[in-house]
Amino acid sequence: MTTTIDTTEVKRAARRVLEDIFPTDDEAALIEACTADFVNHESPAGTPPGPGGAIFYMHALARAFSDQRWTIHQVVAERDTAVVYCTHSGRHTGDFFGLPATGRHFAYRQMHIIRIVDGKGAEHWAVRDDAALMQQLTGATSPQRD
Repeated sequence: MTTTIDTTEVKRAARRVLEDIFPTDDEAALIEACTADFVNHESPAGTPPGPGGAIFYMHALARAFSDQRWTIHQVVAERDTAVVYCTHSGRHTGDFFGLPATGRHFAYRQMHIIRIVDGKGAEHWAVRDDAALMQQLTGATSPQRD
């Protein structure tokens, strides 16, 4: 027997983390939105396992950036997986992994792939334009090309 997966619910669950939970730095809601064995495939070594890794990054972003927003441009879902194309924006008002606050506004693109199990995030992959973010925060310009 084949189980039917509601892709509308998969999309809703994927959007919720970026639109509602991360901007408000809501740890309890993030724990509820993730499975106990959640895997963030983008986490470096030493990051807490399970939802703890997502919580670590959510808090780090909240300390570094004010007025955070994830503007969702498109969400595509197939079976239990959603792909979210968005722009993360805000203002750099706190330390960001050793970079002191600059007060600069930023906006850079991201794509997230989230596998949903029983309405909760089970796995996460991401592609972010971190170079654009750092360029905006530091004011550095790209090297000139010939």
